[in-house]
Amino acid sequence: MKHFDSGRKDFSPYGLTCEIWEPRRMPRVDRHNEIELNLLEDGALTYLMWGRRVTVRAGSLAAFWAAIPHQVVDFEGASRYYVVTAPLASFLSWDLPRALTATLLAGDLVEEADPARAALDRALLTQWHADLRGHGHEEWVLLELKARLLRLAANSVRKGVGRAEEQRSPGAGEIGKVEAMAAFVALHYRKPIRVPDVARSVDLHPDYASALYRSVFGVGLGRSIVQHRVLHAERMLVTTDAKVLTVALASGFHSLSRFNAAFKAHCRCTPVEYRRRHRVAP
Repeated sequence: MKHFDSGRKDFSPYGLTCEIWEPRRMPRVDRHNEIELNLLEDGALTYLMWGRRVTVRAGSLAAFWAAIPHQVVDFEGASRYYVVTAPLASFLSWDLPRALTATLLAGDLVEEADPARAALDRALLTQWHADLRGHGHEEWVLLELKARLLRLAANSVRKGVGRAEEQRSPGAGEIGKVEAMAAFVALHYRKPIRVPDVARSVDLHPDYASALYRSVFGVGLGRSIVQHRVLHAERMLVTTDAKVLTVALASGFHSLSRFNAAFKAHCRCTPVEYRRRHRVAP
């Protein structure tokens, strides 16, 4: 079973995962730019979010935006639990009901309201766990994850941890700007956008916008755009037979040389090597 690595850097990406975790108290907060889902098989798990304690109980699927500082501070009777992470870019591309998207990006934890779904969710996450263990079924999981979040949007309760505006730093208004910038990048990274375009979308000066974004995510706007493009390229390399140039252009890069440089900087290998290592043979 997995557990939190206290040595990992803030905002190091998990990517698309479904893992079984051992409950442990975390020595510090974690932050990563994915939507996270938790499902406990038994017991309860307590997070500290925005300075407040929020408890997730067995059988109730919970979701939150993991860019907010979160830390497991207590657990009771829990032997193991599922942790699902989905890239924010994927989440925003699904065009889910606005209320769910806004609630999660405001920093609230959303929880399934129907206890009858517990057995179904256990079966679903068990399947995702198997699908993501080197079988090349990422697209299947993404489709089912979208459907599950649609159901969650229709039948969930909000635990308002993100509404304690006095706990936020930067201020609540600035957090709203950061959320809007994150959404803009996630929705438009395949287009020829640059930092001034993102800043203009929230009526901020580019230098201030980038500094504000960095204060929340730990990376600047320019690097965030490149990260989204590389993540898109990784998915295409593993799930399609498209040529490297096609992958580069479809991911938002406008020259093969820039794509190769960015990809190698982020993945420590070339696109061809990445495909060879991660592609599952038919």
